[in-house]
Amino acid sequence: MNGRGRTVRVARTAPDGRRYYEDFRVPLGPQTTILDALLYIHRHLDRTLAFRYACRQAMCGTCGVRVNGVERLACYTLLGAVPGRVVTVEPLRHLPVIRDLVVDFGPFFRAWAAIRPAFVPADNDGAEPARIRPDDPDRRVIDRHRECISCGLCYSACDVVGTRPGFPGPAALNHALCLVLDRRDGAGPDRLKPIDGPEGCWACHGLLACSNVCPKGLDPTGAIEDLKRLVAFGRRRNGVAV
Repeated sequence: MNGRGRTVRVARTAPDGRRYYEDFRVPLGPQTTILDALLYIHRHLDRTLAFRYACRQAMCGTCGVRVNGVERLACYTLLGAVPGRVVTVEPLRHLPVIRDLVVDFGPFFRAWAAIRPAFVPADNDGAEPARIRPDDPDRRVIDRHRECISCGLCYSACDVVGTRPGFPGPAALNHALCLVLDRRDGAGPDRLKPIDGPEGCWACHGLLACSNVCPKGLDPTGAIEDLKRLVAFGRRRNGVAV
């Protein structure tokens, strides 16, 4: 790191649970990320700062935070690219704060579990199981939505999550579409039933907030619109209308 620096304002948690902000001066280099800045603070300025990270390659999704009000992965957000005089780092929204930037992902994964996220092999009455080749048109549709890393950025960015507690959130609905479109899966109708309702896919306003912050370039808003079409018009999978 060179001699330049930036002011990083971090959301903190007092012992009594009160939330406040603390400013730190962090050295700035051409490749310094938000995660580098947090590590510098922890190693050199305040050992009590709490945050999460693991792979540092935008693969695990554990370092999600809000940077100047926008959901980002700390490991892939360059400190120098963030506009403004002060860079404010806050925890993700809609999740209980454990301490500082660390949040409890319980609500996110309970919403994920509500759509029955595990693959359920279809009953083919003794016939050979269905197969999907890499170049199959159905596989290409699923491929556009299948690289989710469960980072929770879309969950935090979604205003509907904050106003409708029963809404599963963009990541869960995106995953539901992948399974419903997979002709090898036999639980499509059971997945669509809880999704079809005022707390399900119809609650989405289609504002693209989730798609705009996805670090893998996925389009959860588009996935939810596809789910709406499936629910409204139906589609046959494994000989069953879904």
